[in-house]
Amino acid sequence: MNRWYCVLGGVLMNLSLGALYGWSLFVPALQQDLNLSREQASNIFSIAVVVFALCFLIGGRVQDKKGPYIVSLIGSVLFGAGFLLTSRATDLMGMYLAFGLVVGMGAGFGYVTPIGVIAKWFPDRRGLVLGISIGAFGAGSAILGPIIPGLIAEHGWRPVMLGLGIFFFAATMIAAQLLKNPPPGWSPPGWNPAPGSASSATGANFSPKEMLATSQFWRLLVAYALGTSAGLMVISQLLPYAREAIPGVGVAIAGTAVTIGAFGNASGRIFSGWLSDSIGRIKTLSLMVLISAVALPLLGRIDSLLLLWPILFIVYYCYGTQLSVYASTTADFFGAKNVGTNYGLVFLAWGAAGVLGPKLGGRIYDQLQSYTRAFDIAAVLLVVSFMIIVTLKPPRKDGGAS
Repeated sequence: MNRWYCVLGGVLMNLSLGALYGWSLFVPALQQDLNLSREQASNIFSIAVVVFALCFLIGGRVQDKKGPYIVSLIGSVLFGAGFLLTSRATDLMGMYLAFGLVVGMGAGFGYVTPIGVIAKWFPDRRGLVLGISIGAFGAGSAILGPIIPGLIAEHGWRPVMLGLGIFFFAATMIAAQLLKNPPPGWSPPGWNPAPGSASSATGANFSPKEMLATSQFWRLLVAYALGTSAGLMVISQLLPYAREAIPGVGVAIAGTAVTIGAFGNASGRIFSGWLSDSIGRIKTLSLMVLISAVALPLLGRIDSLLLLWPILFIVYYCYGTQLSVYASTTADFFGAKNVGTNYGLVFLAWGAAGVLGPKLGGRIYDQLQSYTRAFDIAAVLLVVSFMIIVTLKPPRKDGGAS
């Protein structure tokens, strides 16, 4: 099998699953139709993120034992069904169950498959190719941003949600057919990793139990949670934030903010993945988290589209970097053999961030009618994340650091 077919499958899968990041496009209509507060709307997204992370862990474990196909099929069915059920929800609890639980489950099972498969097929270009696949998840909402607000205005949010569910089910089922593991012991012809290179950071495969015994795992977990909470805060609130930050801007123009953010998200996953292959994972993560800590307070203090778009691109770029490079770092630090389960454990940090970031942003907005203070607090969390990341070194099999 040509290994690039797996990349195609991963891109198609993640383009569909990335609709999760388009959540804020539906928030104004949901608030009006279901009489939701900003915090309640954020809670729906937070539940989806937490369930996503938990099912990513479960899916990774199943994938390591049973292979990727069954996991990707489960993800396809649940993700499509979740959108269909969301289109029928009539109250907050229905939204929690349909979007929060079912869509979150589908996204978690679907998202783990390309990561595990591609990490095995591309030990020679792991950062770049994982970045391409994961970048598609960030780009998914770029497709939705320009068209969904107009469709909702014309047809209502329920038919739009229904149509998306049907489309995503078909797309992810096609993707599942392309996601297969390489034969045992396979490596690229003629590939010999240089000692100490990013793709050969430890030279050992850690079991999940062995990984949990290392300090590197726990430090990655905390840094990942704090670092991504800022991005998830912005993602969960973006459309209503853009409409309120720029006086007089319409829904369609505000929707372009989602597209700009999605391009930044995808770009960070791809180009920072490539950069991390060249200068190293830790240097790349440290740099992008620090840049985000500087940019985020600025985002809370702008009132012009000319300022909103570039700063938003930067914040999303730095957020996308983390989703790509932490996956590669986990494979480098702890080996590719158990990467499905191991990265699933590390990825729990993203689930925690999905509660911390959106809930903090929604609650502070409901209290102050402004996101400025929430963005300032998130910047402090990013600084703490930077301080943890910059001191990380790969573990040795005996539990030490090299």
